[in-house]
Amino acid sequence: MTGFEELAKQTALYPKEAPLAVKTSRNGLLIGLPKEVSLQENRIALTPEAVAILVRNGHNVIVETNAGEKAKFPDHEYSEAGAQIAQSPKEVYEANLILKIEPLVEDEFDHIQSGSTVISALNLPSHDKAYFEKMLSKNLTAFGYEYIEDQSGGLPVIRSMSEIAGSTVMLIAGEYLSNADNGRGIILGGITGVPPTKVVMLGAGTVTEYAIRMALGMGADVKVFDKHLYKLQRLKYAVGQHVYTSIIDTDTMAEAIQRADVVIGAMRAEDGLSPVVVTEEMISRMKPESVIIDVSIDQGGNFETSRMTTHKQPTYKHMGVIHYCVPNIAARVAYTASMALSNIFLPFLLETGTTGGIEQMMYANRWFMKGVYTHKGTLTNAYIARKFNLRFKDLDLLLAARF
Repeated sequence: MTGFEELAKQTALYPKEAPLAVKTSRNGLLIGLPKEVSLQENRIALTPEAVAILVRNGHNVIVETNAGEKAKFPDHEYSEAGAQIAQSPKEVYEANLILKIEPLVEDEFDHIQSGSTVISALNLPSHDKAYFEKMLSKNLTAFGYEYIEDQSGGLPVIRSMSEIAGSTVMLIAGEYLSNADNGRGIILGGITGVPPTKVVMLGAGTVTEYAIRMALGMGADVKVFDKHLYKLQRLKYAVGQHVYTSIIDTDTMAEAIQRADVVIGAMRAEDGLSPVVVTEEMISRMKPESVIIDVSIDQGGNFETSRMTTHKQPTYKHMGVIHYCVPNIAARVAYTASMALSNIFLPFLLETGTTGGIEQMMYANRWFMKGVYTHKGTLTNAYIARKFNLRFKDLDLLLAARF
């Protein structure tokens, strides 16, 4: 033994054996894309181009036949991208990761495998305790993609779909103001010598930002109301033009709504349900054949008279006012919406495969854990706990969800 070795032993510096670090290999995902069966949903979560990238990275994708048809993505494009085309939903739900648009419905619960992971909308206000107990019984890990955050604290799916809804909502308003749908027969906007259309927008978020750009471009007279001054300030900065803005005040807002041709409700929930800021009495004083569009109907709605409608029967009249209360407005432009969703989900799925699975990805990205999900038979969302008084076993997974 050399003098150095003796000294190393005496001073505890002698090197000890240690296991060699082994690099974790990438885990291939088996992703199922079922055909949507609820609410005339036309979107699909991944485009053929995204599927091709996933397949090149070692993942497998099963697509139910005609799942992308309404979004103008035919089966042969998915097949050419490397996906397996399934002839029945049962084959798709054999995948351990299901990626879809709308929440699971009764028939889909019958197909899904116990212990699977589901990424879809959750629409908490529209479901009761029994629905979540059914998820528990299936031992699902379920992500509500509308609550998933990105690194900056934003909600990427909500932002993207809100951009689409805001850009689409003024086209819808124009459609129902025209004679084509038995409206008042007025143009949305303004022309020389004719007073401009009056549009009231509730909420100063992304939907309103994109709707304002459309409305101002058409020449409409726009007023925006919100509960928070900082949101109104941010909106004016984002739009870059002078827009009438006001904090919600009963008298001021009621007068604006009474004179409006179009009222758009886009105030999102802060604690489970969206705020109801327009009463039935206010609506009773509106012009006949004026138009209400409740973009927040999926979270309860901003109007006391709102009730959910579908693309098949999108409107109804109450007190002579046309109500449009379709929750999935983005499905009207399914091709664009599907591309937007695919751009969000593709990087997430690639990272999930690289890190070794859903759970590893969540813990490697703590910001992502703001999403709403159930895990191994335990509901892990603070809002659900408050609403349904449920008990938790895995308290370490209890999330500070954004409600």
